[in-house]
Amino acid sequence: MEMEQGFVPYGRRFEEALLYAARVHAVQSRKGSGVPYITHLLAVAAIVGESGGTEDEVIAALLHDAVEDQGGAPRLADIRARFGERVAAIVWGCTDATTIPKPPWRARKEVYIAHLAEATPSVLLVSSADKLHNARAILADLRVLGPTLWDRFTGGQAGTLWYYRALVEAYAARGGGAVAEEFGRVVAAIERIAAQPT
Repeated sequence: MEMEQGFVPYGRRFEEALLYAARVHAVQSRKGSGVPYITHLLAVAAIVGESGGTEDEVIAALLHDAVEDQGGAPRLADIRARFGERVAAIVWGCTDATTIPKPPWRARKEVYIAHLAEATPSVLLVSSADKLHNARAILADLRVLGPTLWDRFTGGQAGTLWYYRALVEAYAARGGGAVAEEFGRVVAAIERIAAQPT
């Protein structure tokens, strides 16, 4: 079966990245749900791949949280050695902290939003795919759990809504794109539910 024009099959580097991500995040789960964290990484990689992302971008999607959550600067150096500078640069562009404990939440998020103004198209694609999957999970859980959902987030309801709306605006300022536009629609749905009286 022929591949559609513009899409390429993934090779050994992708296979290695898939195994690497599974091992690095083996003991990590999604906040509040207990779902294995690898499911998020696979979903983000799928969004990037389905949006025409290159193999480097798909690999970076699999690894986008490895530096922030599993090793900081040494992890970034390992990713660079294993998967190359392009992948490492995208992962770095999707990282908002490299230390444990992380810096204060609001300040960290403000820095991340500001850096999107200078981010490469590859970083914007992986970043918006990450945030889209997170927003979809929030929307689904909000419909089931209601306002108690916000207890699992450091920023609570107000902070989380501020952050996601700021991201929508930051992506739009850079020209958006299909993934960023879908993210905006999901965030709008979250905001509508959050605004309903309880």
